[in-house]
Amino acid sequence: MEKKNLKKIAAEKAVEEIKPGMIVGLGTGSTFQFALERIAEKIKSGELYNIVCIPSSDRTESEAKRLGIPLTSFEEQINTNSQLSAFNFPQIIDVTIDGADEVTVGHPESDSSDEGSIDVIKGGGGALLKEKILAQATKNFLVIVDESKISKHLGEKFFVPIEVIKFAASIEEKFIQSLGAKTTLRKNANGENYITDENNYIIDATFGAIKNVEELARKLEQRAGIVEHGLFVGMAKKVFCSMSNGEVKIIVGSKQY
Repeated sequence: MEKKNLKKIAAEKAVEEIKPGMIVGLGTGSTFQFALERIAEKIKSGELYNIVCIPSSDRTESEAKRLGIPLTSFEEQINTNSQLSAFNFPQIIDVTIDGADEVTVGHPESDSSDEGSIDVIKGGGGALLKEKILAQATKNFLVIVDESKISKHLGEKFFVPIEVIKFAASIEEKFIQSLGAKTTLRKNANGENYITDENNYIIDATFGAIKNVEELARKLEQRAGIVEHGLFVGMAKKVFCSMSNGEVKIIVGSKQY
């Protein structure tokens, strides 16, 4: 089965988790596009109603509007929800669905980590900052991939995207190299520096197999010039993984269905 069809069946299976009345986080990228189109179909058919969605990128926002998917914002939800206060920050999104560049379950060589944790690399499409904001604000963060994205260690198959402010790009690239990575400042097809929705640069860092994801994440988070990184540590609740035979394997922590 073609890879695009594998992505489609995983995306459509994940969309089944969305119920009427939910606040939904919308991911970004080619895999998530299948989920976005399925959400639009279910809204038009009347199967999904009274839902509002928060997009993770300008591109997704534009697509959602084109497909007739109702949108909202964090500000709107906070201002209209009397249960929220300055001392109470619940995860206000019910479900977020998004793709991933690489997925691993558990931490084979890290004693300090949760054995069943699902870790992913995201940001190949450049929307990692908003994607992580949505994931952190979500009760049920769902990831859709095909089986080629599953690894024993993150970094075996994909680089780590790291969003940096323009002012600090050079010094942060040197810092990232000091951690053992080979780095590339991301470019557009025309050779110009890639600019994120929040007007930052992205450094793509190739570490190879990352033995302790949590440790690397902490080191990156300590740097003022690094806005965000593409390591989503323990944030995903489920992975919907399409297999080459057309089946969808659902991974919940270390359990598979």
